[in-house]
Amino acid sequence: MSERKIINDPVFGFINIPKGLLYNIVCHPLLQRLTRIKQLGLSSAVYPGAQHTRFQHSLGAFYLMSEAISHLTAKGNFIFDSEAEAVQAAILLHDIGHGPFSHVLENTLVTGVSHEEISLMLMERINKDLKGQLNLAIQIFKDEYPKKFLHQLVSGQLDMDRLDYLRRDSFYTGVTEGNIGSARIIKMLDVKDDHLVVESKGIYSIENFLTSRRLMYWQVYLHKTSVASEKMLISTLLRAKELASKGVELFASPALKFFLYHSISKEEFYNDSNCLEYFIQLDDNDIWTALKVWSSHSDIILSTLSRGLINRHLFKVEVTSSPISKERKEELLSRICNQLYINRKEANYFLSISSIENDMYKKEDDSIEIIYNDGSTKDIAEASDMLNISLLSRKVKKYYVCYLRPEEGGH
Repeated sequence: MSERKIINDPVFGFINIPKGLLYNIVCHPLLQRLTRIKQLGLSSAVYPGAQHTRFQHSLGAFYLMSEAISHLTAKGNFIFDSEAEAVQAAILLHDIGHGPFSHVLENTLVTGVSHEEISLMLMERINKDLKGQLNLAIQIFKDEYPKKFLHQLVSGQLDMDRLDYLRRDSFYTGVTEGNIGSARIIKMLDVKDDHLVVESKGIYSIENFLTSRRLMYWQVYLHKTSVASEKMLISTLLRAKELASKGVELFASPALKFFLYHSISKEEFYNDSNCLEYFIQLDDNDIWTALKVWSSHSDIILSTLSRGLINRHLFKVEVTSSPISKERKEELLSRICNQLYINRKEANYFLSISSIENDMYKKEDDSIEIIYNDGSTKDIAEASDMLNISLLSRKVKKYYVCYLRPEEGGH
């Protein structure tokens, strides 16, 4: 019997998965579910290549974790085999609690419970299946393990999650500016006083990483068309939920039906085992199938929104540096009312006003420490000779107005 499985990944090449615990995790139905959830949700409306899944991302993060462990041990940092396996298991499972279009769902169907909390519930569940083999991985994931740097590798400023998704999302979207030198960053990592540090010769790679991250946020994750698609999907699901609460019969898979027809609090999610059961069954397909059927629903709001998402007739978006005026809001609502022959309250489904703030580097979150040959350390913000770092940590706030285009919908 072979000792490992090899997976060919377009970003990193061959990824070795050793037989045993790690291979069992990769084959587990809960991790396989991530093959049916796109990593970038609705971003393919902007970048048609962005079709990669959360499963691919989890494997990539696992690959980088394996690299990080071998580089850190080569520098004399002692990591037991059991710790190495546990931190690899933790990174494989870090996204397991994501639902379809993760943040959309958190705002509509599963409110009050974050995907991190669901990830932990699912880890505990897999741990039961694997008879406690994930105890150490869960401790590291929750930052309850004495070696703190292991948790930083799973969740921190320079964690393997970030290093993979920036590189992978850049590859699949074709936004080359996001292509970070993940291999070089990993080679430069070390540990001092139980904290991850970066060798001083890696400083430019870190500057590049922070700049790329900022570019990827504005060009991909917060791209105005992606924001518009997300707002439309939120409106659609909220409308479906409202119709469901009035007893309107809606087509939906059993899992989606459960979340549409029940309002679930955080407490309920933790106490009613049905919630997690149905959540596990949800993936992107449930949402797309429902949208296709809802496109011809008699409710003009539900059908107009669903058709828009299916046929890519998306909301128009305006991005400004100051909030929208009351008059402009009123004018948009009146136009939508006349266009679709609906009332004011209903018109709100076709208008979304939000602001997005983004700063790339918050020292207080988890600083990136640069270590010099003499053993002294400095925060990257002080160590960098580029002005960019001070700019990167400056908050940028943009206001988004998304609304139904004048020609869409109507009778």
